[in-house]
Amino acid sequence: MLLSCGDALIDFMPVKAADGRDAYVTAVGGSCLNVAVAMARLDAPAGLVGGVSTDLFGTMIADHAAGSNVDLTYAVRSARETTLAFVRFVNNEPHYAFYDESTAARHWTYTPGSIPFAAIDAVHVGSTTLIHDPTSAQTLALVDDAQRSTTISFDPNCRPGLVRDKADYVRRMEAFAARANIVRMSDVDFEFLYGDAAHDDKASALLAGGAALVVLTRGGQGVVAWHRTAGRIEVAAPPVRLVDTIGAGDSFQGALLAALRELGRIEARALAALDADELRRALTFAVTCAAITCSRVGADPPRRAEVDFQLV
Repeated sequence: MLLSCGDALIDFMPVKAADGRDAYVTAVGGSCLNVAVAMARLDAPAGLVGGVSTDLFGTMIADHAAGSNVDLTYAVRSARETTLAFVRFVNNEPHYAFYDESTAARHWTYTPGSIPFAAIDAVHVGSTTLIHDPTSAQTLALVDDAQRSTTISFDPNCRPGLVRDKADYVRRMEAFAARANIVRMSDVDFEFLYGDAAHDDKASALLAGGAALVVLTRGGQGVVAWHRTAGRIEVAAPPVRLVDTIGAGDSFQGALLAALRELGRIEARALAALDADELRRALTFAVTCAAITCSRVGADPPRRAEVDFQLV
């Protein structure tokens, strides 16, 4: 099984009402839930770890997860409210206003021994739940337990609007990256964390620090990846009729993990032995899934039958 640990929330998406006024429609989202949905829709057994409310919005989240076969066995339901995110687009990039105080996601706690990590192929962590304690510390504790027996995937999926102390935030992200076998981030996230640092230099540092695979997604410019033995590989993004980019990175992440599992390369030692051809196929599969997501509204990852690409 593949697990994604972190945020599940409700996005309020901007639309135009019939009378021309600005309006919003709700959509289930949250980066880590999106990753779990992406993996499950690609026929990988997938589950969510984190806090999910029992309120109206939490019920929407649970129903959405069930509709994509995402297992909520390791999610903690509580009466606390659901996180809400209002979306605005600037140059095709989504910007968010979060309402996240005292929510189920923010107050999730990890219980040691509650997850049988020996039976889990990989655990993905990232996004808003890593910004502040208690969830940042709780997630780090989960990772420290999990990394003894399972592959760790990490995507900071930065949300600058929620970051109050950037130096502290960067230190937190470095702590997660140091424990991860797979580190993935967008070029926008990279710039926020590391400014104008050279991509190759930072990737080399992450590989030297213990990661087996580092991936940088660059929107329409495709993806570049660095691997300890397979080397540096670039894959172009397929052409797409862009609707919006919400959930594209999450779709990529979920597809990458599902592809590595399908190739038999998700376990840490197998991942370290990944060859260049396998890596190229996994990346191509992932960018194909992300492109499909960009062709429709909101975080709506494709199902396996929609993806015209043969992995094996």
